[in-house]
Amino acid sequence: MNPYKPFPARITDISIESEDATLKSFKIELENKEEWQKWSHIPGQFAMLSIAGKGEIPIGIASSPTERDGLLFTVNKAGVVTTALHNMDVGSPIGVRGPLGNGFPVDTELKGKNIVIIAGGFAFTTLRATLIYLIENRKDYGNITVIYGARTPGMLLYKEELQKWQKRDDLEVHITVDREAPGWEGLVGFVPTIAGQVAPQPENSVALICGPPIMIKFTMPPLEEIGWKDEQVYLSLENRMKCGLGVCGHCNCGPIYVCKDGPVFTRAEVQKLPIEF
Repeated sequence: MNPYKPFPARITDISIESEDATLKSFKIELENKEEWQKWSHIPGQFAMLSIAGKGEIPIGIASSPTERDGLLFTVNKAGVVTTALHNMDVGSPIGVRGPLGNGFPVDTELKGKNIVIIAGGFAFTTLRATLIYLIENRKDYGNITVIYGARTPGMLLYKEELQKWQKRDDLEVHITVDREAPGWEGLVGFVPTIAGQVAPQPENSVALICGPPIMIKFTMPPLEEIGWKDEQVYLSLENRMKCGLGVCGHCNCGPIYVCKDGPVFTRAEVQKLPIEF
């Protein structure tokens, strides 16, 4: 397979995720059915989405490998390519290059462990993929705790799924918003604060964290206070992804390329990198 050549694909479904419509989810199907049958990714990996005449962007895969009705990508409208994507309709052609990078070790280090998923804002995308995978293979994991927050209730992703997950008796789901809002009856507070209040003890546990860098930075001290070690914490540094192959050099940091060697690292690995991380 030529890693520079995208798979031809088409958009099969579009849904608006946020109240301001800056976040949309796109269901995408590869046109070549044989290639789709071969497609296999790990939760936490990403793909490059390309639009003719506009360019390409790295986007985390929001669908689980167990979901075989297409690939899901939730995209924030921020630049030229994402704006063009937001203006596209169902049936529009698009290129998909991937899967790329590494993902969360769901079939190795995470098996048999208690899992804590901590996400902020629209960074919940690859952790949605991870949670769906864990649910589909529920007997392979211990307790599962989800801590997810956004600025306002209207900025929370996957609202219908959140409600279903909160009703399950084999998940502990904590949803929070930064400040009180009309009609909101859930938790209020920043994700790091809520994590410090509800995160379980670290014995036989791992934490998967994805969100804005400032959120990740302030989530660690509350976990450290109750005994969590760097080796138990997996971070997704999605904001550093660029070409996807470690060629352009924009994601280089010390000896690693985030898009090729990551975007998933343990915090112990991140701590060895230059201070810019």
